[in-house]
Amino acid sequence: MADKENCVRVTRLAKKRAAEAMGLAEPKQQPATKKRAVLGELPNSFNFTGNRNLGSEPKKQKCRSKKNVKKEIVETSSEHNIDAEFIDPQMCDAYISEIYEYLHNMEMEAKRRPSPDYIEKVQKDVTSNMRGILVDWLVEVAEEYNLLSDSLYLTISYIDRFLSMKVLNRQRLQLLGVSSMLIASKYEEISPPHVEDFCYITDNTYTKEEVVKMEADILKSLKFEMGNPTIKTFLRRFNSVAQEDYGTPNLQLEFIGYYLAELSLLEYGCLKFPPSLVAASVIFLSRFTIQSKFHPWSLALQQYSGYKPADLKECVLILHDLQLSRRGGSLVAVREKYKQHKFKCVSTLSSPAEIPNSFFEDIEE
Repeated sequence: MADKENCVRVTRLAKKRAAEAMGLAEPKQQPATKKRAVLGELPNSFNFTGNRNLGSEPKKQKCRSKKNVKKEIVETSSEHNIDAEFIDPQMCDAYISEIYEYLHNMEMEAKRRPSPDYIEKVQKDVTSNMRGILVDWLVEVAEEYNLLSDSLYLTISYIDRFLSMKVLNRQRLQLLGVSSMLIASKYEEISPPHVEDFCYITDNTYTKEEVVKMEADILKSLKFEMGNPTIKTFLRRFNSVAQEDYGTPNLQLEFIGYYLAELSLLEYGCLKFPPSLVAASVIFLSRFTIQSKFHPWSLALQQYSGYKPADLKECVLILHDLQLSRRGGSLVAVREKYKQHKFKCVSTLSSPAEIPNSFFEDIEE
């Protein structure tokens, strides 16, 4: 099979060269609007400004668009089951509980978790600020190439897991970033960008051979375990539960959740939390942002997430600082992304400066 694919590839290249020689080939399409960037030595202060397509149309999800989910309106009871309301067979309602139990167990496996203190214990030339700069830039790259958010989350996961095991020079940190995004794109996308695209976006700082070599190093280091659950994995389910309180779908709540979840990727301090806890904290803060006078948690969310309000307090406060730019204020890619009208400009919203301590107390049944 590999020989056959190689033959097809060679044949296409030969055909392309022949067409170019005859002047028939279409001119090579360079992504002229793309802002190429060299992060270089990644100084300790943020100094990269990318080109953002603020007026672009909303991206159509590839093979991820869901059919309209029909829900029955049932009376709330102690046996109320959110999963039972989904009648779309693609939602796997018959065994969704088992799926998420499996994902919860998977997220706790040591081989799929980055070390929460790898910068202090493993890295000698990479700082948390450099990591933040890299993640911020990769958010722009994902936007530039119209990648699914799942690809972005996996990219950051690969970076943190790799850095938890391998010492890396700061000059190769950007190479690690684009190679990780190449792998994640191959895993999630139908038509992933080519190696040459990732070379171009770095202003050809790295050669195609260097990117491919780093790709191989990442795969070997992670032992080809590339399918770990991310914040987005759990956010999908928690959001469906949170929507139950609003009667009709609340897009603003959904977009605030996406915004806060991507902000969490910038914060090195969030690595100590499992993805499901970050996702639950995102829902908590999203609901607080929309309705700050009401308790942002519910018994249904507690049941389906497995977390009480007190379990979320530390992570929620970190996310709250990020939302108010008390952390990572110089990292603007996520904030600019969610200023777009297609995301209802949710990054311009803010919540009160303080979250009442009473909201982190156990809720009464």
